Amino acid sequence: MARISPLMIAPPLLFAGLAALFFVGMQRGDPDALPSVFIGKPAPEVPTTALEGRAELTDAMLRDGEVTVVNFWASWCPPCRAEHPNLHALNEEGVRVAGINFKDDADQANSYLDDSGDPFIGIGFDPKGRAAINWGVTAPPETFIIGGDGTVLYKFIGPLVGSDYEQRFRPELEKALGR
Repeated sequence: MARISPLMIAPPLLFAGLAALFFVGMQRGDPDALPSVFIGKPAPEVPTTALEGRAELTDAMLRDGEVTVVNFWASWCPPCRAEHPNLHALNEEGVRVAGINFKDDADQANSYLDDSGDPFIGIGFDPKGRAAINWGVTAPPETFIIGGDGTVLYKFIGPLVGSDYEQRFRPELEKALGR
């Protein structure tokens, strides 16, 4: 009887193991989604400083019974500029949009809002990015949907534009608003 070498069996077993691993990996939900540890938990504190001349964002505003969209943005951020018209559109629809200005210069942020319009009910100013760290924000823009009780319902990474906005963000917002 011929003896089969372990070296003959190892490659097919290795291939089968990798194929199984890849198959399981492809079965998970949205491969682009980065889970947030804050979903279902109270929203972290907002910065206690506002941009001069702008309405201040407060923690109480996130816990007053109304759904609020919290958008981390910066004047130097091209994707933030691209999503700005959609923030205005949300505001015009009656959606409460709050902003947290992230690692920015106050004068440049105010100048940008003067030129492009201010869609925010209140703005927190986070020049060193400390609040962003507490919220788990890696880079602007990032947007959160906050329930009326202050619970984080959804986190969206990237600009609120295009099909990603329409197919991922809008359904979550509509669900939060009960529409």
